Amino acid sequence: MINKKSIWFLTLFSLILVLSVYYITMPSELLISTNGNYTENNNEEVEITESTVLVALRLEAEEKLLKEMEKLQLILNGDGSIEEKNEAFDKMKQLNMNKGEQEKLEKKIKEVYNLESFVKIKNNNIEVTIKKEENDSTLANNIMRTIQELYEEEKYITIKFVK
Repeated sequence: MINKKSIWFLTLFSLILVLSVYYITMPSELLISTNGNYTENNNEEVEITESTVLVALRLEAEEKLLKEMEKLQLILNGDGSIEEKNEAFDKMKQLNMNKGEQEKLEKKIKEVYNLESFVKIKNNNIEVTIKKEENDSTLANNIMRTIQELYEEEKYITIKFVK
């Protein structure tokens, strides 16, 4: 039922998530003592770059995916009925397919338009976040057409530009 790729993906993704949580919850004193050039400045502004926004969106999506996969894995490993296990397996398969589709669309946008993007697919809705300084309705329209050409059925595609 579950192939080795899925198990490795879940294992490595779980490890990354645990290390991320550990780093976030690490005491700030430990971080300060390891940084010899640390100076406290409350007036410092944090600059968020475009790639940071896309990374944050990806991280949030990965965390949601991992939580959903863990829930489904518990159902598969539990004492539920065969119908529940089949449904959980089908949902896991659909989540993996969506992840692959999202990566495929991001790669297509990068190849055709040379733009960094984040794609989120939920049912017939495709949300695309593009890293670009200004909104460009012609570009958005072209990206929507490029994505729609990959599907036979009509998709509801939204394009959002972030700076």
